[in-house]
Amino acid sequence: VQLVESGPGLVKSSQTLSLTCTVSGGSITTNSYYWSWIRQPPGKGLEWMGAITYSGNTYYSPSFKSRTSISRDTSKNQFTLQLSSVTPEDTAVYYCVAPWQYWGQGTQVTVSS
Repeated sequence: VQLVESGPGLVKSSQTLSLTCTVSGGSITTNSYYWSWIRQPPGKGLEWMGAITYSGNTYYSPSFKSRTSISRDTSKNQFTLQLSSVTPEDTAVYYCVAPWQYWGQGTQVTVSS
C-alpha cells in the first residue's frame, strides 16, 4: 500500500487547508484501516487529527474536531483533510497514514500570518 499526500504548501491565516491522500495498492473501502491524518509541528511530536474508516465513518481528535473534516472519494481511492480557520500554529508536516504500517512521505504546510 502506498499513500501520497498532495495540497498547497502555503496557506494564509484564517483560510481552510485542504490536503488529499491518494492510496494505491489497496482500497480505502475494503482494507480495514482507519485511514488517518497525522501532523508534526516543528519541534513537537506527532499529533493524530482524525480518521475515516473503510465504511466511511469518521473519528476526530477532540483537539481538532471543531475545525476538521475528513471525507473520501471512493472513485479515486482518495481521502481528504480539511482544516478550517488555520493559524501559524498549524504549520506542520502532514502525513496520511494507514496505522501504523503505511505512511505517506509527508507534506510541509506553512501558514502565513
